[in-house]
Amino acid sequence: MTPGRLLAISDLHVSHPRNRRWVADLPSGSPGDWLLVAGDLAEKVADIEWTLAALRSRYGTVVWVPGNHDLWAHPRDPVNLRGEARYQHLVALCRELGVITPEDPYLVWTGAGGPAVIVPLFLLYDYTFRPDGTSTKAEALDLAYRTGVIGADERHLHPDPYPSREAWCQARIDATLPRLAAIDPDLPTILVSHFPLTREPTRILRYPVFAQWCGTEQTADWHRRFRARTVVYGHLHIPRTMFEDGVRFEEVSLGYPYEQDRHPECPRQLIQILPPGPARTLGPPPADGNVHPSPGR
Repeated sequence: MTPGRLLAISDLHVSHPRNRRWVADLPSGSPGDWLLVAGDLAEKVADIEWTLAALRSRYGTVVWVPGNHDLWAHPRDPVNLRGEARYQHLVALCRELGVITPEDPYLVWTGAGGPAVIVPLFLLYDYTFRPDGTSTKAEALDLAYRTGVIGADERHLHPDPYPSREAWCQARIDATLPRLAAIDPDLPTILVSHFPLTREPTRILRYPVFAQWCGTEQTADWHRRFRARTVVYGHLHIPRTMFEDGVRFEEVSLGYPYEQDRHPECPRQLIQILPPGPARTLGPPPADGNVHPSPGR
């Protein structure tokens, strides 16, 4: 039997026909392969279900965390759920498909490169990745509206029953920390989140003001605190390998077709997490600096 691999991908956005074909054309892995799916599959529940079912049929274990697009209350989605209710609906769907979610017990990868605890995280953001010159959420949002760079979450991502997205984020952090603290201290972790856990990956955004929709400062030390061997994330559509404090960070997004065409130097493929594959570096940005996500992210 071919030795198992721990693989990862995110931001499949299968509402785009080319991305849907990319998923449909994925070859089956070996029975020992696990796939980490770091969010943003689609905006409609039916498309999310199709994607997860397709992936589950090809890989021995599939682990999913939600992205912001998965949680949108999209006007064209017949599943009319918002906020926590939509998230729990997707968790129930995953369980029907045999897909692991952030609500399930953490699994231990014991294949090549292991052992390591696989930790799927659903944390959101709290507007603390603020642009220079701002010190509050209100100031950061005001700058975004004045410059016309506004995250689409402001229209589509509802935090019900929480009063705000940052309150939902805080509730998720409060629920997650005790589980992280209970992990065997002798085991390293693979932290899997749609959003970056540190601010550093957002430093090269074409629109720095967009960073406020990308994470929370409260997780800045989690890669050290919880013994991460690798941090897997998406959201930025900037696929590359980074290192912070000696810890490997892998941005694993497929991204939109136009991004794939504009930047063919960025690999768009399943990324091998364990055993570790070669580091991926982002090539030099073009003269216009346009290597980074649009506000629709």
